[in-house]
Amino acid sequence: MTSVANESTSSGTIAVSAIAPSHDNRGSWIPNGAMIKTKIMELRKRRGLMAALIVVNIGVPTIFLLVRLIAHAVAPKSYGPAGGYAIYTDLVAGVMYVFGFIVAATLGCTAGSSDLTDGMFRHSVITGRSRLALYFARIPAGLAIVVPLVAVGFTIVCAVCVFAAPTQLNYQGVNIPPGLTATGFNHWAADHPKEVICGLPYNGPEGVPCFINGHGKVVVGGKSFPPGAPTFKTMSHTQIETLAVKVAKQNYADYARTFLYPSNALMIRTGLWIELEAIIGLIVGLGLASLMGQRTVPVVLMIVLEVILTPIFSRTPIAHLINVQRGLVGLATDHLEPGGLPHAFGGGNGPGQVAQLVPESRTVAVLVIVAWLVGWTALGAWRMVKRDA
Repeated sequence: MTSVANESTSSGTIAVSAIAPSHDNRGSWIPNGAMIKTKIMELRKRRGLMAALIVVNIGVPTIFLLVRLIAHAVAPKSYGPAGGYAIYTDLVAGVMYVFGFIVAATLGCTAGSSDLTDGMFRHSVITGRSRLALYFARIPAGLAIVVPLVAVGFTIVCAVCVFAAPTQLNYQGVNIPPGLTATGFNHWAADHPKEVICGLPYNGPEGVPCFINGHGKVVVGGKSFPPGAPTFKTMSHTQIETLAVKVAKQNYADYARTFLYPSNALMIRTGLWIELEAIIGLIVGLGLASLMGQRTVPVVLMIVLEVILTPIFSRTPIAHLINVQRGLVGLATDHLEPGGLPHAFGGGNGPGQVAQLVPESRTVAVLVIVAWLVGWTALGAWRMVKRDA
């Protein structure tokens, strides 16, 4: 800063002009790096919240996989390998997707209401900073915390599921060579008819009893047979092979989606998908908490949205309300789920099963997600601007 001396021509005295402060962009709506760093530090000081984020995103998957690694090392015949495709899909779709959204939403709700609950909102406003900048600084601050945590937890899951994967594919309880073509799968079934007929599901009029209990002959799966039904002893070798091939043909589509371990392409798509879910939880929670001016109720509402409303309204079309259902962000992210994963909330018949979801195109799903992100950001920022200091 500099001062300018003005010479008075009438008295010969010199007056020093007032020193003008330098321009520091206090009125700009764009947050600067210092504001973002300050918000990150404020959130990181909440040790309970940070512990919950670490436990859910990193701790739970790591402990689960560690227990499986130890159990397999101690008793390999009793406990299967710690990794593999099945473990990967269960952890990603069953744990990281749902609970990652909840803890990210909790972080967003905390970031959106901490100034009010701590009594610091007035102090933040009187600094002269733009209220929009104060709000927008919370978005990159939250992302800087939640995105790396999700990435670390997901990386651990991918590493264990790939390097500790089984060496032989176990499909429906039957050990089958991986990566067979349809023809190869049929040939393998013909060479192992009893394993296929007794181990794989089959919907057909014919069948063979695989064991006998006190109530009569019963095939695996609970299908009963009348007295005198054909058995492996009464059927010819050709008949048994033919039935095994029929069973194999019904199961090949599901078998083809099952692998020893997830592919690189699937892991990349899945990582982006669960990161997107966490980002949605963070930004929606941030906007909702800013709008309501508190944290507890928004957190409860976000949990209800994810655990109750999304599973119900995503699966059952309701007459005259189907377009409202299509506006649900959980349904939109479900439709962006990578192929090769089971339905995030269960209910599917196999990996990638989305038949029970309310129908919606991917374009509409993307637009719904964008609308939720922009809409809740706008609502939260608007309430921030209008709130009394």
